[in-house]
Amino acid sequence: MQEAVRRVETALSVLAREIKIVTLPEDVPTAAAAAALVGCPVGAVANSLIFTGDRGPVLIVSSGANRVDLRKAAAELGVAKLRRADPEVVLAATGQPVGGVAPIGHPAPLPTLIDAALAGYPELWAGGGARHTLFATTFTELVQLTGGTPADVRKQPAQQ
Repeated sequence: MQEAVRRVETALSVLAREIKIVTLPEDVPTAAAAAALVGCPVGAVANSLIFTGDRGPVLIVSSGANRVDLRKAAAELGVAKLRRADPEVVLAATGQPVGGVAPIGHPAPLPTLIDAALAGYPELWAGGGARHTLFATTFTELVQLTGGTPADVRKQPAQQ
């Protein structure tokens, strides 16, 4: 998976400032695990989630504090329906394993939505291409790097 991390590093090099990928002592398969290791709020973890629609795979970068509303996201992308991609589809679309998917460094660009809630954090942490890697960025940089569209994709809590 080192090749996947190198592709993420290359994608990061387009920014005006240097961003380093941090290698952690253990895998961070969840937003809570990542937040605990880097000392940030769980909402500042930018989860890169792959879904499939009628036009192929899509990337939704979601705040670790939120669940994705697939109906909202599908409407934003102009597709009929989205479903979570299986691990083989994720690896084929991104070149990265589930649990370590970065928002960048994929073999080909993916249609991308970015959870607008991430704009509320001055620093975000995103996957670095392997299960034990992350990098710090900002919302503005994340939009620039991915070419993604900010959108409200948060699933609202159930009414009681």
